[in-house]
Amino acid sequence: MAPLAPTGTPATEAPTAVIGAGPIGLAAAAHLLERGLDPVVLERGDHAGAAVSEWGHVRLFSRWSELVDPAARRLLEPTGWVAPEPDRYPTGAEWVRLYLQPLADALGDRVRYGHSVTGVARAGRDRVVDSGRESQPFTVHVTDGAGRASRLSARAVVDASGTWTRPGPLGADGYPADGEHDPAVAPHVTYRVPDTADAASADPTDAGRHGGRRTAVVGSGHSALTAVVALAALAERVPGTEVVWVLRRGAVGNAYGGGDADQLPARGALGQRAREAVVAGRVEVVTGFRTRAVERTDADHGVGGGALTFVGEDGTRIEGLDEVVGLTGFRPDLSILSEVRLRLDSRLEAPAALAPLIDPNVHSCGTVYPHGAHELAHDESDLYVVGMKSYGRAPTFLALTGYEQVRSVAAALAGDDAAASRVELTLPETGVCGGAGLFDDADATTADAGSGGCCGPASAPSGRAGLPMAATLRAAPQLVQIGAPPSDAGACGPSGC
Repeated sequence: MAPLAPTGTPATEAPTAVIGAGPIGLAAAAHLLERGLDPVVLERGDHAGAAVSEWGHVRLFSRWSELVDPAARRLLEPTGWVAPEPDRYPTGAEWVRLYLQPLADALGDRVRYGHSVTGVARAGRDRVVDSGRESQPFTVHVTDGAGRASRLSARAVVDASGTWTRPGPLGADGYPADGEHDPAVAPHVTYRVPDTADAASADPTDAGRHGGRRTAVVGSGHSALTAVVALAALAERVPGTEVVWVLRRGAVGNAYGGGDADQLPARGALGQRAREAVVAGRVEVVTGFRTRAVERTDADHGVGGGALTFVGEDGTRIEGLDEVVGLTGFRPDLSILSEVRLRLDSRLEAPAALAPLIDPNVHSCGTVYPHGAHELAHDESDLYVVGMKSYGRAPTFLALTGYEQVRSVAAALAGDDAAASRVELTLPETGVCGGAGLFDDADATTADAGSGGCCGPASAPSGRAGLPMAATLRAAPQLVQIGAPPSDAGACGPSGC
């Protein structure tokens, strides 16, 4: 394995550092390589798609045809790789085994496992210093599996590290609920979709943890729907299994998703299954509940005794809980970028130019316009945050979005501004309406026709130099609606769907 570029390497000779060997990071490396740029992918795990593997039992909403990046395909095909059946819906584990790991293998020693990035800066300069800043390469601080710290030089940095390590807390105000991390409570709280399938591959620990017990699922996004459906199926097989679906909004409303209107059929079917489970009485729904605290009512009471209680902001209580599944979204970890100059939206923690296009506080539907390197740019040149992390706290990121992002970014880093601006993004519609500001209104299940949601026309945001977006792109943008409720990072995990 070739050594990493040592600090002091001139920027023109240094590689582009890609943080994360997930779907978007590996696609970025493929695009960079195709552009004649040398990528180095730094992955904290011991294999490609390590974060995806942690939700490997979950089946994606997207077909294989939507999950393979074009540049990655071109890199893989000469190796004898056989593309999976395009119309199948893989699990996360299959995505890793049949695509991500072969792609990482094709990239060879450009992918470095067991390398955790702890910081990014301009060489010899913190975020305050202006002098000579733009002429300096980046210094990427890395810790290996043995805890040894080192540095490498990079001409550019593409952060595709995702959001998996920072799940949203149970607390309604964005902080952990009181008691959420207490030693007596924390072992009974998880932040991932449980694996309770009636199959040999299912996790017996998860089935035993929730079977015959009362579990609360907190969240209203597609991950929460996935958990509700999984636990409802377990309740049919294991007597005594109870499911409580806890929603902050005042009514279930469009939490069920787009149904038949969803152009991702598997995603629409998921919501329909959740609705059926509620109607059949296998799931109890508690709406308008904003968690303030989680209490252990009897410290000596064993699992299965209903020892946990939720306390709401208004003092209401949900008692008799054994386990909690918190699926309230994910957040970006920006600590590794604290010494570079970011341009972020104050609400979403997404790039400032991208945030207006995806902000659920502005759009009553998640109307996503085509975007690429321009919208992802920061004050620090040649630094890009891509993938799920680029969306900050906004929901409903798709792998297709990330693949288009890195295609554009690679073109920009190669100096091909025309290709970087030629954004080519088409995403499926969900047919779901509802902006974040409406979720406490029990009657607000559709958006106002004049509000720019999926029930009416939207005003196109300004593009480069204040021009309408269509005037700034070589290919005319297509307005697409992907507006799932803004409380989750997507049904299939933070790497997208």
